[in-house]
Amino acid sequence: MRYKSAIIWLTGIISALCLFFLSFTWKASSVREDAINYATSKAGVLDPAKKTHYIDSLWKQPIYLGFTLQEVTTYALHKGLDLEGGLHAVLEVSPVEILRALSGKSNDPNFEKAIQEASAAQATSTKTFNELFYEAFAKIAQNQKLASIFANSVNREKLNANSSDSQVKKVINDEIDGAVDRVYKTVQTRIDKLGVANPNIQRLPGTNRIQVELPGIDNPERARKLLSAASKLEFIEVAEISEWGPGLNSLGEYLTAEEKAKKASTSTATTSTDTTKAGGLAGQLSGAAKVAKKDSAVKDTTAGSALTKLFLPLDNQGRSWGVFRKDTARVNELFSRPEVKVMFPSGLQFAWNAIGIPATNGDEIIPFEFLRKAEGQKAPLDGEVITDAAQDFDQNGRPEVTMNMNGTGARIWKNLTAANVGKRIAIVLDNYIYSAPNINGEIAGGRSSISGSFTVEQAKDLANVIKSGKLSAPTRIVEDAFIGPSLGAEAINQGYFSMALGLLLVIIFMIGYYGSPGWMANAALFFNVFFIAGVLVQIQAALTLPGIAGIVLTLGMAVDANVLINERIREELHQGKGLLESIKLGYEKALSAIIDGNVTTIIIGIILIIFGSGSVKGFGVTLCIGLATSVFTAVFVSHVFVDWMANRAIKAGKEKDVTFETFISKDLFKGMNFDFIGKRKYSYWFSWGLIALGAIVLTIQGGFNLGVDFKGGRSYVVELSKPVEAGTIKDGLADSFEGKGVEVKTFNGDTKLKITTAYLVEDETIQANQKVRKALETGLKKFADAKPTIVSESKVGATIADDILKQSFISILYALVGIFIYILLRFRKWQYSLGGIIALLHDSLVVLGMVGITRLFGFELEVDQIFIAAVLTVIGYSINDTVVVFDRIREEIGVNADLSNKELMIKTINQSINHTMSRTVMTATTVFLVVTVLLIFGGDILRGFSFAMFIGVVFGAYSSIFVAAPIVIDLGTGKKKVEPATKA
Repeated sequence: MRYKSAIIWLTGIISALCLFFLSFTWKASSVREDAINYATSKAGVLDPAKKTHYIDSLWKQPIYLGFTLQEVTTYALHKGLDLEGGLHAVLEVSPVEILRALSGKSNDPNFEKAIQEASAAQATSTKTFNELFYEAFAKIAQNQKLASIFANSVNREKLNANSSDSQVKKVINDEIDGAVDRVYKTVQTRIDKLGVANPNIQRLPGTNRIQVELPGIDNPERARKLLSAASKLEFIEVAEISEWGPGLNSLGEYLTAEEKAKKASTSTATTSTDTTKAGGLAGQLSGAAKVAKKDSAVKDTTAGSALTKLFLPLDNQGRSWGVFRKDTARVNELFSRPEVKVMFPSGLQFAWNAIGIPATNGDEIIPFEFLRKAEGQKAPLDGEVITDAAQDFDQNGRPEVTMNMNGTGARIWKNLTAANVGKRIAIVLDNYIYSAPNINGEIAGGRSSISGSFTVEQAKDLANVIKSGKLSAPTRIVEDAFIGPSLGAEAINQGYFSMALGLLLVIIFMIGYYGSPGWMANAALFFNVFFIAGVLVQIQAALTLPGIAGIVLTLGMAVDANVLINERIREELHQGKGLLESIKLGYEKALSAIIDGNVTTIIIGIILIIFGSGSVKGFGVTLCIGLATSVFTAVFVSHVFVDWMANRAIKAGKEKDVTFETFISKDLFKGMNFDFIGKRKYSYWFSWGLIALGAIVLTIQGGFNLGVDFKGGRSYVVELSKPVEAGTIKDGLADSFEGKGVEVKTFNGDTKLKITTAYLVEDETIQANQKVRKALETGLKKFADAKPTIVSESKVGATIADDILKQSFISILYALVGIFIYILLRFRKWQYSLGGIIALLHDSLVVLGMVGITRLFGFELEVDQIFIAAVLTVIGYSINDTVVVFDRIREEIGVNADLSNKELMIKTINQSINHTMSRTVMTATTVFLVVTVLLIFGGDILRGFSFAMFIGVVFGAYSSIFVAAPIVIDLGTGKKKVEPATKA
């Protein structure tokens, strides 16, 4: 084998990297366990606040190989919400409100009608809302320019009455994109308040939507309110130290008294231990206190000592103070105490700075200020007066921020700045201070510039913060799902068990079929699983339940490459070639089919990543990684193992003992010579008859049972202490949902139910969520003896459900087009491409039809995103099988063969199918084994996926033989009728 040493070194390096990155997962899990133990009382009750405090206290501390907990957590393997539990939400920024604000709240009838038509068209169009609005306005007001609506005081510096439509469109598009960016940054800041260790927030390309995932969140209602609340930008005067310094001094005395009381309640030995330990953190704070300058506002040295253990002076005069990030939770708790509140003037409000300062101990210091605004009081100036803000450069070339205000704002700003010359005014967004510039003089005209030691990026961020008050860009949660931790734990157990059992079955099967070479294939398989886990960690992907299904499926499909290689080696051995030569030729001849088969399936994975969301995207990522590592381990790593086995046998004089077969496989498929092409008409009748039957049954049944993500609505998983009939629960809930319909199904056993309703589906407000949940809880009170508990809930708005449904069908279309092009490039005949695509359509239609047919026997399935992901995977699996047959045909007759020579084609295709039959059956069997495991043990979440794959594996293998290859014959140009060259 060429480059054997290089492959061994590369495998070693990749293994070391995977081991290194996987060690971060171990360390992160260890710290999390410590946090749970720390926060769990003797009675076994977990305090989430204490757990968060423990994690925050170590967040910026080096804990492993010089990496902080934040870095360790970043590099650890992340679990998706279906495994970790938590909240998934998709926020949509409303372009309608932005257009209204840009129009100055115009009452123009053409403008209003265009908005209504664009809103109606959005439900069935893939275009953005603003594009639909432009089209509707141009149709309704053919002689009216957009400038007549948008050239107003709001946009006076960008547009005028003579502005062209293209100029107006650019301003609108920029403002909508900017509004989404501002909401994105605002949501990022708000998530920090929730204390989530690994939040995931991203813009969804081509939309006005933002996806947020908050693993481990235990208060979903609070999270929803924070995510959907309107931004509040305020300009507030900063209080001087003379106003709140005495209060800080009193707080120091309070902390000293509290410290003395704690010491008095413990023994001397315990006190000594606590002082030296304190998790290593108290000592750091004490060290910070020693180097801190004495605060002029704090007179008592004892009080100052207690105070500076928690609060850090940031300048020599003690006018600016901060707190280590790890202590912010404790400070928030302190300032919530009534006895602490009275220490400070009632007209002041405590506020954190949004931007921290790096500290020498690896932590971060968060400054704070007191603002001249009582709780509940209106700020002197808010963001509604802002007309524009932008990053710019001053006369010395330094970054600055400019902002403009409307007439009302300009008058208030003039008075406010005149009264605060030499003082500071804070720019506050959602109660966080983003900047507190010093006022150098009275500012008239409403145009101001903010300068300082900004970087360009910081100046842009501040401009975005200020612009957040310019336009009303309300957000609404159009999709959300909360998964309780108990459901997540159950999903983990089901997923891991399925993966372990699937791996075990594949191992046993490979050994039973190939003997010693099967052990070599299994060794490569272990490396494959190890590499998948390592790569997932390195790219910081999240492992989801469908992702685990992807790994399980990859195990089955990874064997395909080894099967191709082993079957080729067996062929060479049967022709009388030597062991080493047969191994060499086997790997060489199988390579083309392995690459073609995996590339076509990777196309499917890429489409799932691009068009999928959440768990489906996770499945696509895992599938692509698994296929890539499968090729490496099967083609290169297994080659090293097989060569080692062969050389060892030759040295021992036992070359004849290495046969790549056992008593099971020795004569299986040997000498097979079946006339598949001659029987193609029977297969055509069977296939299209089955598809027609499925279509008829589905039509009679009223179509598919669509999941919530396709039809919209709210879904809940309810856990019971004892079994209750689903029909009984459904009858009990009928009145609660005002006759809007409710579906109740068993879910993962007879003590869990999945309850779905379309009640208030069009209302996407938080209040509607609360009302539907309350209706459910009221209905469940009738079954109080079963102790019903809601462990999971999800909601998909009607609009986003339509979008998901369209995207799903578009993804299938793209998959078929991508595969058609690839096969055309590789085989250079359109007949191969079209034959393959027809076979894939056949497989997809059979899978969909079987949903209706199996429903006749009581097997009910929901068609959702995960089901569509399975259909796409069936397409990938089926074309993999088909390409192997095509590859053998190409090998037999060459790339440039004349397909019109029907006699030659029939003979060649029959031979090719017969020669590859062993591989087809072997691959189908291994994949069938792991899919069966998923169907039985994967739980209800993966039931639709497993069922689609179960049917798809069987008919994918069938269509490669009886549909794809025969259609190539029927698409040929030959007119001569020739009888089949071979008979059964």
